Amino acid sequence: MAKITLDNLAHSYLPNPTSEDDFALKQLDHDWVDGEAYALLGSSGCGKSTLLNIISGLLTPSQGRILFDGKDVTNAPTAERNIAQVFQFPVVYDTMTVRDNLAFPLKNRGEKPAYIAERVNQIAKMIGMEHELGRKARGLTADAKQKISLGRGMVREDVNALLFDEPLTVIDPHMKWELRTQLKKLHHEFGHTMIYVTHDQTEALTFADKVVVMYDGRVVQIGTPEELFETPEHTFVGYFIGSPGMNVIPAKVDGDKAYINGSYVQLGRGYAPLDGKVEIGVRPEFATLSETDGLPVKIRRIEDVGRHKIIRAEFFGSDINIIANEGTPISADMNRVSFDPAHVNVYANDWRVKGEAA
Repeated sequence: MAKITLDNLAHSYLPNPTSEDDFALKQLDHDWVDGEAYALLGSSGCGKSTLLNIISGLLTPSQGRILFDGKDVTNAPTAERNIAQVFQFPVVYDTMTVRDNLAFPLKNRGEKPAYIAERVNQIAKMIGMEHELGRKARGLTADAKQKISLGRGMVREDVNALLFDEPLTVIDPHMKWELRTQLKKLHHEFGHTMIYVTHDQTEALTFADKVVVMYDGRVVQIGTPEELFETPEHTFVGYFIGSPGMNVIPAKVDGDKAYINGSYVQLGRGYAPLDGKVEIGVRPEFATLSETDGLPVKIRRIEDVGRHKIIRAEFFGSDINIIANEGTPISADMNRVSFDPAHVNVYANDWRVKGEAA
């Protein structure tokens, strides 16, 4: 296990980058705490896999350093970093049995046969393949092969870090949940530093102690699932986390009020004058539909998803989503919406402004 430090790190796939736009990974300084589980979350092309490959040594950064427990490993090959990496698609030895695939990393390090057998049986049970140990990998399905890849990544107890690059893509939905649970259990038992790349917010929020949200090659927020939900630091975080995501509405902010087309929304904090693009963000969970209170909306449709209803509406020419608890009556006369002031965030040029207590 190791503390992983990213120092002034950035990467461009161009030979001579001249501007920030040329960098697939923008400048980043961060410490990955020893023994924590992180998820790198973002849409395709945001730089997640680039960052993971730099940590693993498959890619040398254009600038900056990467340190394991204070030791500079920027130019060290992957083998010297003592990490295990699981890729998006299965990487197995087809001519070997499941048992030999799982045992391979341990045999390479000269572990004792009794320990290898014990550890292989433990991991096989964890990935649900204890009855397949004698089978050759060649005839197995893609999701079974990927479980072998996961098991081989987890079989060593002495690694500095476990790196996962969207490892559950080819796994069937039911098994995804089970393997995520097993990964969490492994983390709690052995305390490995784990970094898990995904574009699936459910995977990220259920797996990680902290989620690193990336957008356009930049880390825009690092926080717990609760922090990402309650106080998104960037409008992308608010939009990307949640289903539906945060409502982002253009506004003019003056003190503790946000003005929208001549009407105002009460804010929970006071704000100094803001320049540039100013918006408020409020999650659908903190918007309430009524007949009398709030600003006018036009309901377009209502989606009943069982646990709650999602009201899709038009709000001063913009789309807005409202969540109403199951059983909450909704009538045609409900054409007003109000927001909980304590949960209205203010953004200037996409970044959250903290404001002062009202």
